[in-house]
Amino acid sequence: MTIKVALAGAGAFGIKHLDGIQNIPDVEVVSLIGRRLDQTQEVAAKYGIPHVTTDLTETLKIRGVDAVILCTPTQMHASQSIACLEAGKHVQVEIPLCDELKAGQEVARLQKETGKVAMVGHTRRFNPSHQWVHKKIAAGEFNIQQMDVQTYFFRRTNTNALGQARSWTDHLLWHHAAHTVDLFAYQAGSPIVKANALQGPIHPVLGIAMDMSIQLQAANGAICTLSLSFNNDGPLGTYFRYIGDTGTYLARYDDLYTGKEEKIDVSNVDVSMNGIELQDREFFAAIREGREPNASVASVLPCYEVLHQLEQQLNA
Repeated sequence: MTIKVALAGAGAFGIKHLDGIQNIPDVEVVSLIGRRLDQTQEVAAKYGIPHVTTDLTETLKIRGVDAVILCTPTQMHASQSIACLEAGKHVQVEIPLCDELKAGQEVARLQKETGKVAMVGHTRRFNPSHQWVHKKIAAGEFNIQQMDVQTYFFRRTNTNALGQARSWTDHLLWHHAAHTVDLFAYQAGSPIVKANALQGPIHPVLGIAMDMSIQLQAANGAICTLSLSFNNDGPLGTYFRYIGDTGTYLARYDDLYTGKEEKIDVSNVDVSMNGIELQDREFFAAIREGREPNASVASVLPCYEVLHQLEQQLNA
């Protein structure tokens, strides 16, 4: 059976999904939804997608569509996920699930009610570097004592991953911190019980904090320190240091090193080195097998509960 999928968001991340889906058998992208029709038509023509629109509602009325992948602005994620579930479609929404906890809780409630697959793009769970560490933990060969994480971008202007102007404002807490908050609890195998945050000055134009520091502790005692910045004019990206009882590992996207900078081969961890493709493979496999996916809405909701607590702390 071919799964017919619609993709909303023809920007930098939507294209990453389209590239990944090309490597997955028996999946066909039948509709592309974008903000600007001309740009969306251009992307659709390149990937051979027959239907193009600027209106998600129009796509949700197409009977043959089984599933939707949402790569739209953060502020639309929860409401669009709800619309997809109400239309009887499986949904995968890019991180973050929401920028307000009650909206995320509503998506979780609706998923339970409809029984559809609802998954969030917590890509770090799928990156081969982090999978390698996860397998070591699952085998009882490594336990995290501390994670030290740096998430650094240079975003003094509102641009996306391709350097193009953005129509919306990104967020350090609800978007970028979500990756690490979820990954820490997932890798520690223990819920987060303490969380603290500090933020730097608010940007006069973007209206967001450009720098943030977060501390986390899991119930099993493991700790995590996360530094985030949109002001960093240097190497960009997220760098993870796993400090454990039997070793230290440094994860830089898909590369993994020991604490002594010896490279670890992670090429055989999974069927691909592309975290987005692996995430999409899990989404489609869960649909076919009628099961809950890794990074389901239900499994990542605790992450958003922590982000909510941190936001309340910062606003106090």
